Amino acid sequence: MDLGPHAVFIVASYLGAAAVLAALIGWLVLDGRRQARALEELEARGVRRRSRGG
Repeated sequence: MDLGPHAVFIVASYLGAAAVLAALIGWLVLDGRRQARALEELEARGVRRRSRGG
């Protein structure tokens, strides 16, 4: 595969985009865990969700 004289720029762009996507995915995973812990803490204190229909 010949990328021509701009190979360094092309590869760097793909690596940069991959790094940004990995950071976003990591952030979403960590935030999801944090939100789940917060919800468990609220439920342990007796706060119930209205959407549970109970």
